[in-house]
Amino acid sequence: MITGRLIIAIVTTLIEEAALAAVVLWCLPHVGINLHVGVLIALMVALAAYAITTYRLGSRALMRKPVVGLPDMVGSRGRVVSDLAPEGVVRIKGELWDSKADGRRINAGVWVTVVGQEGLKLIVRREKPPAKP
Repeated sequence: MITGRLIIAIVTTLIEEAALAAVVLWCLPHVGINLHVGVLIALMVALAAYAITTYRLGSRALMRKPVVGLPDMVGSRGRVVSDLAPEGVVRIKGELWDSKADGRRINAGVWVTVVGQEGLKLIVRREKPPAKP
């Protein structure tokens, strides 16, 4: 599906490629720097790869559903980044949040669920490990 963003990305990338070619072919020789055409091609390929990568990453970021507020976080799962003893940091939906354990210490790497909030801090509870068959 072609969108306005895609068209703008293509046009701006073509303009950047033309500017790169102008610098390498016309400006650099005026100051005594002569580069082989292969170097220009390699630079243009690298610039195109960078443009494609940033477009794809930007598209993913724009498609993600935003978190509206702390009350919407209740029930969300995350992973402890720094030990909760009882306070620390948890990564939820790719964002770092100041958090507080609702009970005992929770070590880094453990999965938790948000059960509430206290001011701007999330209250989290350790997830129970799955039952063994």
